[in-house]
Amino acid sequence: MILQLEKNIENKAVQHILEKVNGVGYKASIVKTQSLQYIIGVGKKEFDIRAIGILPGVHDVHRVTDDYKLVNRKRKVSGTTISLGDGVEIGESNFSVITGPCSVESEEQIVKIVEHMRQQGLKLMRGGVFKPRSSPYAFRGLGIEGLKMFSAIAKDYGIKIVTEVMEIEQITQMHDYVDVFQVGARNSQNFNLLHELGNVDKPILLKRGLSGTIEELLQSAEYIYSNGNEKIILCERGIRTYEKAYRNTLDLNAVPILKEKTHLPVVVDPSHGIGIREHVEQMSLAALMAGADGVSIEIHEKPEEALSDGQQTLNFIESAELNRKLKIAYEARIAMRG
Repeated sequence: MILQLEKNIENKAVQHILEKVNGVGYKASIVKTQSLQYIIGVGKKEFDIRAIGILPGVHDVHRVTDDYKLVNRKRKVSGTTISLGDGVEIGESNFSVITGPCSVESEEQIVKIVEHMRQQGLKLMRGGVFKPRSSPYAFRGLGIEGLKMFSAIAKDYGIKIVTEVMEIEQITQMHDYVDVFQVGARNSQNFNLLHELGNVDKPILLKRGLSGTIEELLQSAEYIYSNGNEKIILCERGIRTYEKAYRNTLDLNAVPILKEKTHLPVVVDPSHGIGIREHVEQMSLAALMAGADGVSIEIHEKPEEALSDGQQTLNFIESAELNRKLKIAYEARIAMRG
């Protein structure tokens, strides 16, 4: 059960509601987010929730039996739109293309990519400065100094950046230089990190774990939301299965299921999902038609010279062609929905 409280509710009224919720055999917890205050009631006893809904100070009440409650579409039927400022939004009202390199390598590299993005009218740029790599000998990013350089160039071009945070200690030092904190697949169930990201005032792009279920992804989102941060974007990036013909199994089934279960925006990362440059375009278009709110694509001027993930990275010509087709496909999706 979720109770959304009135914005100006007095503490005395909150305590009265808590007593009533506990009185019907439910364990009540208060959750304060960036804009609202809730009471979460956990229990199994059947009762008429209207008796709680009419209490002074209760704005709305919903019966939600799933363990993930605040991110549940049963609580909020309309989709959430995440605003990044300057008219840049991620949500159901548009289709977002997040593009950029796997790793930030140099100032020259970033300048060339943002110039390409400006030509394409793109406003969201991905790029890692802290890279979790399977091999300890692989390139692991330029760190905080690389982020500062990345941020300065992006701001000059009016571009918002998405970059991965790996540790709690990095949140503070990264905060002023990022627009969206990304939680990678390997940290999808790092609950200490998720809890701390609930305290920040920046959006979080949360990737599905390497072998994570949809339920686990939503539970991870609930960790962030319940600690105060409502600005969460979910990302399907492929899961690990027995198949070896491609990097991961891109689970496009997850898109309509997530859209059914949660009000949060859902984007897809076809670059990591299939891991083969020649097929990223098809999977991007498939993600759009499956109902995704956006895609995250890796690009590089010369993918064959990229310091990481060149095999799944598009060059500028391929990127421009994909953007052209995505615009056409998005118009077709709107037309089909009437």
